[in-house]
Amino acid sequence: MTHPLFDKHEATLERALQAIAERGYWSPYPESASPKVYGEGAAEAGRAAFEALRGKPFELDQAGTVGRTGRERSPYGFDLGIDYPKADLDALFAGIAQAHARWRKAGPQAWVGVCLEILERINKSSFLVANAVMHTTGQAFLMAFQAGGPHAQDRGLEAVAYAWDEMRRIPEGALWEKPAGKGEPIRMEKRFRIVPRGVGLVIGCCTFPTWNGYPGLFASLATGNAVVVKPHPGAILPLAISVRIAREVLREAGFDPDVVTLVAHEPGDDVARALAMRPEVRLIDFTGSTANGTWLEQHAKHAQVFTEKAGVNQIVVDSADDLGAVARNVAFSLSLYTGQMCTAPQNIYVPAGGIRTPSGTVPFAEVAAALADGVGKLLADPARAVEVLGAVQNEGVARRIDAARALGTVVLDSRAIAHPSFPGATIRTPLIVKLDAADRDKYLAEWFGPIAFVIATRDTAESLAIARAAAKEHGALTLSLYATDPRVVDEAIDVAEDAGVALSINLTAGVFVNQSAAFSDFHGTGANPAANAALTDAAYVAGRFRVVQHRKHL
Repeated sequence: MTHPLFDKHEATLERALQAIAERGYWSPYPESASPKVYGEGAAEAGRAAFEALRGKPFELDQAGTVGRTGRERSPYGFDLGIDYPKADLDALFAGIAQAHARWRKAGPQAWVGVCLEILERINKSSFLVANAVMHTTGQAFLMAFQAGGPHAQDRGLEAVAYAWDEMRRIPEGALWEKPAGKGEPIRMEKRFRIVPRGVGLVIGCCTFPTWNGYPGLFASLATGNAVVVKPHPGAILPLAISVRIAREVLREAGFDPDVVTLVAHEPGDDVARALAMRPEVRLIDFTGSTANGTWLEQHAKHAQVFTEKAGVNQIVVDSADDLGAVARNVAFSLSLYTGQMCTAPQNIYVPAGGIRTPSGTVPFAEVAAALADGVGKLLADPARAVEVLGAVQNEGVARRIDAARALGTVVLDSRAIAHPSFPGATIRTPLIVKLDAADRDKYLAEWFGPIAFVIATRDTAESLAIARAAAKEHGALTLSLYATDPRVVDEAIDVAEDAGVALSINLTAGVFVNQSAAFSDFHGTGANPAANAALTDAAYVAGRFRVVQHRKHL
């Protein structure tokens, strides 16, 4: 007997399964914020719902609440004034154990059906979530709507589809017959039960709380695990809204809502480590710093740990048919959300002798100047610029800009821009600094934010060698190449495959190296130190459940 929520969403699930097999473009959640798509008044209602949350307690009737916590401040210059339940961990996990007892026995169709209903309801709240993402991360509104809303929902659905695809391979039972010579065959009835691992812990980040948080949340929930969501203290609200919707769906479906819980906390405490070391926690999904991710990998040995950590993303420029188009594309990648993306490029390697173009060799200095000019033109209009840049999420980004300025010759300086609607916002444009290949101690560290280095190399062979070594030793989520020679392209593909990093070749149109499309791109493949596990394939979900059998003679 199927679950009614599974039946309701089965067509969407089947289409998602088709999408992950074909790897073409598909999304059930429209990325357009137009009222023609989401309805007249949807944007205004979402904004009003966000404003209604400000300055008030965010209520969740979950187990183990012993007070209130939270002090988020919008990067656009104001306090949210929202507090959240503070959890006593022992009491919380006692409540989770009670809730999980029935959930774990409900079976894959119930788990998947509930997840699909949660995603549908989150999609209906996309404008509320967008405002929450904007005013915790600093993303401009349209990016917050798309990346924090439909694109994040795509990532959640992708995880559910992979989970179902793996679980449906397991039959419920089998009749086992073994020939026994001249006698009757040995006959047994066998039953197979999919059993969740335990409790999943999702440790959120401050820049993309939903986009990075939903895969772990839904991969664990869809495989029958209870989930504890621990947001970054600077970006609690988007995940708190998601948790509240999940709890509403669980309750309506007849399950204890403590299957999904929230642990909010103040900055600087050790809640994440305390949660990670709980014996009940058997799955951990983490996005954040290398130091914290490595700590989890080294200490949380009792759990399956999935980490997406810092890396050094790179661009190799060998030659170009249209240097202006290259500069425009790279300029957008450097500027989008002020470079506060795990996929944003940092190091741009250019041969010291220049690059080949149809009009002849363009010297290194002119290539660097073209990149700077591309950024300058993109951000020339302040009203347009703030919609590309968004706001700086935390003070560390501004400090890194100041520190990076002193590393070499400044090709393009970072400048502050006033936001026309939010005078308290911190808006900074990209900084581009010239370095030499020998300056590895400077450019092989991650400089998170709107910071890029144009690095003079001996030739493209050295550029590719540095890129290979950097990805292997320090990790990278993206590598980009501009080359007109097919032999150079082949060499770059070899580097990318050897170093385990996604490669983009000659992007000059409306696709940028920062972007990763659910159902198509394999993001965070786990093939280099930036990610210790594949984040978008069957391996990401398969370890979240086990199969336990029982058998008897017939």
